[in-house]
Amino acid sequence: MPDTIDLLLLPGFSAMGFISAIEPLRVANRFRGALYRWRVLSLDGGAIAASNGMSVNADQALEEGEPGRLLLVVAGFEPLRHFGPALQQALRKREHAGVVLGGIDTGAMVLAEAGLLDGYRATVHWEALEAFRERYPRLQVTQELFEIDRRRITCAGGTASIDLMLDLIAQAHGSELAVQVSEQFVLGRIRPRQDHQRMEIAVRYGLRNKKLVKVIGAMERDTEQPLSTQALADTVQVTRRQLERLFRVYLSASPRAVYLKIRLDKAQQLLRQTDCTVLEISIACGFESASYFSRCYRAQFNCCPRKDRHPLREVPAR
Repeated sequence: MPDTIDLLLLPGFSAMGFISAIEPLRVANRFRGALYRWRVLSLDGGAIAASNGMSVNADQALEEGEPGRLLLVVAGFEPLRHFGPALQQALRKREHAGVVLGGIDTGAMVLAEAGLLDGYRATVHWEALEAFRERYPRLQVTQELFEIDRRRITCAGGTASIDLMLDLIAQAHGSELAVQVSEQFVLGRIRPRQDHQRMEIAVRYGLRNKKLVKVIGAMERDTEQPLSTQALADTVQVTRRQLERLFRVYLSASPRAVYLKIRLDKAQQLLRQTDCTVLEISIACGFESASYFSRCYRAQFNCCPRKDRHPLREVPAR
């Protein structure tokens, strides 16, 4: 575990992911003395605004001073908006100097764009997962809370930053200290990295029926080539009519309507977090044509796909 941790904040960064990474270090110091030191970096040394509008003063610019042993890139909704040759060069310079590199929330996308995640496991916030896979199909991305793979550390952000730091504290100074720190945040338990990022399907949909939970899981996995209602029914060994009845009773909707919403939600994530074309996104979400996709999208979100875009910085895909 490094003594000095640098946190590079990019404009629009996740305040929750940032604070959740610092606070465990502060509490660890409270119990054991000055174990950790952290510095806030920005691209130019100036203050940085988070996605919630909060402004944080930087201690120094990325290129200034001696680097710490770990650099964590903290990003938010548009991680590549400020990516360019200067940032790529600075990150690679640190990598060559032996600095451990990491990303919080969508910070992993910045490392991937710089070519620094090749051959490493990585994770990213679940909302950006599909966008990450589309842009970097050769990389090994997981849905873990965090990943520690040799000299790369990635984290889903939010409160998962606490879990990451507790794991690093336990590795360096023992599990007893990690438990002490955890209790200060009134946490019921320290989550392992394998825990789910999102709530379980049963919780998200308010379901207790195991067959429906399994069917919705299949829907979320198969969006590019949607399964027929009959095929979904076959997965839980019920008739099509029985499955439709279960959906009506528990969700007040048909299987087709629920499946469509799942695919459209994925499409919205891709629109807002990738620079894929509308046609590419429609295909990735299982629509036969871009025009049909646009009609469904407008009906669901009350706007056309092109007007719901938050494109990434225009950089060519690697």
